[in-house]
Amino acid sequence: MSGDLFIHNARLPDGRIGDVEISAGLISRIGPRLDPVQANVERVDAEQALLLPGFVDGHMHLDKSLYGLPWVPHRAGPAVSEKIEAEKEILKEFNISVEDQAARLIRLAISKGTTHIRTHVDIDTEKGLRHLEGVLAACETLKEAVSIQFVAFPQSGVMRDPGTAELLEEALRSGADLVGGVDPAGIDSDPKGQLDAIFGIAQRHGVGVDIHLHDPGELGLHQIGLIARYTQEHGLGGRVVVSHAFSLGTLEAPRIAPMGEMLAENGIAIMTTGFAHTPVPPVHGLLEAGVTVFAASDNIRDSWSPFGNADQLERAMMVAQRFNSRTDQGLEEAFSLVTHGGARALGLEHYGLNPGCGGDAVLVEGTCIPEAVVTRPPRKLVVKAGKVVARDGVCLV
Repeated sequence: MSGDLFIHNARLPDGRIGDVEISAGLISRIGPRLDPVQANVERVDAEQALLLPGFVDGHMHLDKSLYGLPWVPHRAGPAVSEKIEAEKEILKEFNISVEDQAARLIRLAISKGTTHIRTHVDIDTEKGLRHLEGVLAACETLKEAVSIQFVAFPQSGVMRDPGTAELLEEALRSGADLVGGVDPAGIDSDPKGQLDAIFGIAQRHGVGVDIHLHDPGELGLHQIGLIARYTQEHGLGGRVVVSHAFSLGTLEAPRIAPMGEMLAENGIAIMTTGFAHTPVPPVHGLLEAGVTVFAASDNIRDSWSPFGNADQLERAMMVAQRFNSRTDQGLEEAFSLVTHGGARALGLEHYGLNPGCGGDAVLVEGTCIPEAVVTRPPRKLVVKAGKVVARDGVCLV
């Protein structure tokens, strides 16, 4: 899908008032007092509202959200293994339609201004590819409104669930874009075995890797070092993400720079949710070291967490609050984690609000990015590739 759109009288992120022309799905011109090239192009008067690039939510779980269903009390224990087992029980108990729930959550994200998503989809010997098939079906109906990457995610482990590695490869042949991993030590108790398996799969299929790493302290840091080594050995620089990376949140100041340099040198991106109840990677120090860092929703109203609303402006605010980022510079840095940081981690080309970039944009009331992060105003308009896909907080697709 691609469309033509002329947005008049918009406030650009740098404060200028100008017009934005989108032709064939791409931004063709930006400037003051432009005239549409085509007389019959759809025209929107922004009334000096703030125009932002489409948001990037680079870590979701579309296949297991309870959003929109009757309330389910949270009952998972604190350990990752307990959450995994509770999730299996709840999904069976409520006989949840993966396709319906995924579509519901995608529409919510679109209504909040997200135009790019990366979702992790559970693959194991119990589910097989059912979750992937459900999410792919949901995304097919909404592909005009959002671009989505799919991670074949071994939530229950790889080595402890024999046959999962083969299913991950089948998932890649069936439409998944990346291969995932999870706590090579904490879940599989075999870091070498899991990393050998998933990096081998990635190399054979020419895809990237996105690993959940909840393991804390020195155990987690050791695994990040292993992931860096595997990334280098398999030539996957720029195509590997470590999600959560709680162990980085326990670093003493003298260790931040060397760890950041290692991650930057090997092209490994870091994802954080910014939650208050977990250790959070040192965003400022990692960014200063040249590491790609981004923020994402992760679980939204599922068995892992009753929280979440797919609002990436709120996510940026949460990160800013977590790091006490009160200056305009700090708030803009937090905003970059849900826009350009996510775009770099996902390998998105031509992202942003410049001529030649994809025609994705969000229109909100406000005068500047810091104000938008703090106030999280309603989304007046969401545009994907030149087509209006949400208006006044309602997904139109």
